[in-house]
Amino acid sequence: MADFNCLYSHGFLRVASCVPSGRVADPAFAARAHLELAAQGHARDVGVMLFPELGLSSYAIDDLLLQDALLDRVEAAVGDLVAASHDLYPVLVVGAPLRREGQLFNTALVIHRGALLGAVPKSYLPNYREFYERRHFVPGLGQRGGTIRVAGQEVPFGTDLLFRSRGSVPFTFHVEVCEDIWVPLPPSTRAALAGAELLLNLSASNITIGKARHRRLLCASHSARCIAAYAYSAAGPGESTTDLAWDGQAAIFENGDALGESERFPAGPTLVAADIDLERLRQERMRTNTFGDCVREEGTGGFRTVGFVLDRPAAAVPLERVIERFPYVPADASRLAEECYEAYNIQVQGLAQRLAATGVRHAVIGVSGGLDSTQALIVATRAMDRLGRPRSDVLAYTLPGFATSDATRANAQALIAALGVTGGEIDIRPAARQMLADLGHPFARGEPVYDVTFENVQAGLRTDYLFRLANRAGGLVVGTGDLSELGLGWCTYGVGDHMSHYNVNASVPKTLIQHLIRFVAASGDVSPETAGVLDAVLATEISPELVPAEAGAAIQSTQQVVGPYALQDFNLFYLTRYGFRPSRIAYLAERAWGDVERGRWPTNIPPEDRRAYSRAEIRHWLRVFLTRFFANQFKRSALPNGPKITAGGSLSPRGDWRAPSDAGAQLWLEELDAVLPPET
Repeated sequence: MADFNCLYSHGFLRVASCVPSGRVADPAFAARAHLELAAQGHARDVGVMLFPELGLSSYAIDDLLLQDALLDRVEAAVGDLVAASHDLYPVLVVGAPLRREGQLFNTALVIHRGALLGAVPKSYLPNYREFYERRHFVPGLGQRGGTIRVAGQEVPFGTDLLFRSRGSVPFTFHVEVCEDIWVPLPPSTRAALAGAELLLNLSASNITIGKARHRRLLCASHSARCIAAYAYSAAGPGESTTDLAWDGQAAIFENGDALGESERFPAGPTLVAADIDLERLRQERMRTNTFGDCVREEGTGGFRTVGFVLDRPAAAVPLERVIERFPYVPADASRLAEECYEAYNIQVQGLAQRLAATGVRHAVIGVSGGLDSTQALIVATRAMDRLGRPRSDVLAYTLPGFATSDATRANAQALIAALGVTGGEIDIRPAARQMLADLGHPFARGEPVYDVTFENVQAGLRTDYLFRLANRAGGLVVGTGDLSELGLGWCTYGVGDHMSHYNVNASVPKTLIQHLIRFVAASGDVSPETAGVLDAVLATEISPELVPAEAGAAIQSTQQVVGPYALQDFNLFYLTRYGFRPSRIAYLAERAWGDVERGRWPTNIPPEDRRAYSRAEIRHWLRVFLTRFFANQFKRSALPNGPKITAGGSLSPRGDWRAPSDAGAQLWLEELDAVLPPET
C-alpha cells in the first residue's frame, strides 16, 4: 500500500521553477549552475524542474548565437547534463540553441535519468521592439514529427511533443518557450486539450516597469482557462545588461491560483517549488463539460507522446502546500472581507427580488438568538431597506420551547428591537405538550424522555406557526437553516427548519455565517447597539435548544453530535465540490488541521477556537459525516429556493448537487477503512 503520508500517494506533484546564476556565453558554467539547482531539487524530491530560455548559452548575446564555437560547447553542456541526470530524481527542462539541418532553433530540452527525452522548438519568435530573434533562429511552427541529434542521441523534435509519465506518479506535461504564451493561441492550449496537466514555459523576458504584473496575469489566466498548472521561469542574474535588465521571475500557478513566486531581482540562484494538485485538475476538467466540448470541437492537435517513468520516492515526501483550514473562509483578511461583502449582498439581492416578484408585503422569520436566524434577520431587514419599504414589514418571532435559554431569548429580543422590525413571541410549550400527549409520549406523563420525537415536535411547531403567521399576514417565511446542516441532515424534514418559502442561508456554511455576522457588525451599517447584540450572538454555543439541560450541566451541543463544523465543512467541500475519495479528504484535513501552528488562520477566529485535530479525530468525524451525508439525501432532494452563495456550491437539487436518496455510504466508508484503518 502506498505511504499515506506521502504527497505523491495522493495525486500531488512537486514542481520547481528555477533561475540559476548565469555568465554570458559560458555553457560550462551554465551547466554547473543548472546542476547545482538540480541537486537541490533532488534533495527535495521535486518531480519536474524548469529552467530559463536559452539558459545554457545566455539569451541576450546577439550574433554570438551564430558562432560554432559556442554552439559546440552548448551541445557538450547538454551531454554533461544528461550524464549527470542519471542519478537525479527530477525531470529537467532546460533551454539551449540547437542546430538542425542547417538551421538554428531556440529549443527546450527535456532530460530525465540519463536520457534526453525530446527537444521542443520555440514556435513564435518576437521581432519587434527590443527583440530580434528571427535574425538568429527559425520558428518552430510546422516542425512536427521530426527528430534531432544532440549529444550523441537521436531524439524526438517538434512542437507536437507531450511528455507522459507511466510510473507510479502519472502525469502529462507540455513545454513552450517565452513568446509562445504571449500570442492569442498559445501552443499549450492544444496541449491541454490533448491531456497535458502541467504546462511549462522557459522564458528569458527582460524586465520593464509593469511587465512582471502582466506575466502573472498571462500565466494565471492561462492556467485557469486550460484548467492546468503553469510554471514560468525568466532569466535572471548573469544575463547581459548591454541594453536590457532581468528580474529572474519564477512562478507557478494552478487553475488561476498563484502557488508560489520567487523573489525578483535575486543576487544569486533561486528555486521556487510548489506541490500542484493533479487530481483537482482532473476533477475540474471532468466536471467542466465545456472543456470536453472544446476538445471535440478543436481536436487534440495530433501530438506525439514521449513516455518516461517517474515513480514515488522510497521515503515519504511531506506535502509543503498550504491547505486552508476553512475552504469556505479565506485566511487572507482582504479577500475574506470581499467575499463577506459579496455573500451578504447575494443574500439580500435574492430575498429582495423574491419579495418584489411575489408582491407579498411581509417577511416572516423565527429568531432564536443563534447564528443562522441572526444572519437571516439581518438579510431580511436589509432587503426591506433595498426595496424602500419599512423595516416593520419584517415580522420576527421568538418561539421559546422547553430548552430555550434566557441568554438566547434575550439576544433574539434585543436584536429585534435594535433592528426596528416588528417583533412577537409565541410560547410553543402548551401546543407541544398537547401534541406529545396526543402521541402518548412519555414526556406528557412527566417522564424525562428527550428523544427525536420530543425534539421534532418542537421544531415542527415552530415552522408550523411561522407558515400560518405568513398566511395571516400575507407574507413569506424566510428560512434560516444553513449549508452545513443540510450536508449533515441536521434539520427537521418537511415540517421543521428544513422548510420555508425562501431560504437565504441555504448555501452558506456554518463556518462562513459567523464571519458574515462579524462583517455586518463592523460595516457601519448597523447601530452600536445592534453590533453589541451581534457580538453576544457570536459568543453563544451552537445548540438547537430542544433538550433541557440538567441543573449545572452544559446545554445541548450540536457539535458533540454531528462533529466540529470546522471539520465537517471541510469534508463537505471536498466531497461535493471535487468528488475526492475519503482517504484523500482525510489526508488534506490532516495537513490543514493537524498542527495549530501550520498555515494562517482567518483573523477573526478567536484564540480559544484555534485548535488541532488528531488523525483519529479526523477519521472519526469523517466517518460520521459520510454516514449522515448519504443517509439524509432525501432532505436535500426537496429544498426550498435560495441563492447560491459560494463557489463551493449549493446542495439544491436544482443546483450543484443531484444524487439518489437511496444511495448508501458503504463504498466511501470502505475506501476510507482500506487506506486508513482505525489503528492508524
